[in-house]
Amino acid sequence: MSSRTKAPEDAEIEAMIMGLYDDIHPFFKAYEVGYADSAIHFYGVPQIDPKMVHQYLWPKLTAKGYQLSFTKELGEDVLVVSPIQEVPERIWINVLLAVATVFTTMFAGATMFGVDIFSEPSQFTKGLPFTLAIMFVLGSHEMGHYMAAKMHGMRTSLPYFIPFPTIIGTMGAVIKHRGIIPDRKALFDVAVAGPLVGIVASVIVTFIGLSLPPVEYIITPGNMVLDIQVPLLFQAINTISGNTVDTMHPVAFAGWVGMLVTVLNLLPSGQLDGGHIVRAMLGERAKHVSMAMPFILGCLGLYVIFVLQQNGGIWMFWSIFLLL
Repeated sequence: MSSRTKAPEDAEIEAMIMGLYDDIHPFFKAYEVGYADSAIHFYGVPQIDPKMVHQYLWPKLTAKGYQLSFTKELGEDVLVVSPIQEVPERIWINVLLAVATVFTTMFAGATMFGVDIFSEPSQFTKGLPFTLAIMFVLGSHEMGHYMAAKMHGMRTSLPYFIPFPTIIGTMGAVIKHRGIIPDRKALFDVAVAGPLVGIVASVIVTFIGLSLPPVEYIITPGNMVLDIQVPLLFQAINTISGNTVDTMHPVAFAGWVGMLVTVLNLLPSGQLDGGHIVRAMLGERAKHVSMAMPFILGCLGLYVIFVLQQNGGIWMFWSIFLLL
């Protein structure tokens, strides 16, 4: 074996390579080995379907404390293997943020009932139904990502809720992936799982919310500054329930928010779920789609404003946001 880069711990690196070679060789015949940035690069030829290399090797190598990705460098097939860096979980941060989000969303939910928290603090708990609904919707989305990541043997955190004094009391939730994403299939599965689980949760919450008596104080899509249109799925559920979107219960509003978040997250750009999905499907070519999205949304916004004579502010907002 030769090494593309010299490293000071040559004996230790050689021992690592020899320890991995027997596991890798039946599936990937390496003709050269390099070491850089604490990772071993095996350059070689797959001995099985390239799409199956990761599937066979991942369980073997993770059991030994390594993570891997299968990629190409200048046309060569490369297995990149590196030790898993153990990062201690700080669950207390997740708990603290979740508790804070309970309070901020409950404040927002109580406001939807027309409660002035500062003069009627005892009415604060009126916002609890909205809190449970919005955290279920947003949490389900992130848990979809989490479970898919675990199925692929990836190391990822539990959801971090983001408390923020907006009309819904939160900026959503995120999870953090630790280490490399194994391959494009794993990236696709993890990216698509969140929206799928999130939309199911949104539908459940919407059905429940539309069965509850509407609240006249709530901020609805029609009286928002950006005049956001009601999602077609929400309209369908609304028609089935025989309700109206002019007024709704805060729980139904949480379902509407979940649908909106899912749609916006599927925009094929940057670090949004849609961006990850397109990157998994197109590889490097995805950057062209990502670069075009602000222009496409901007044109859509102008079309809605000047041709349809409607409020296209939401599309103009996202066009600018994706440019940042």
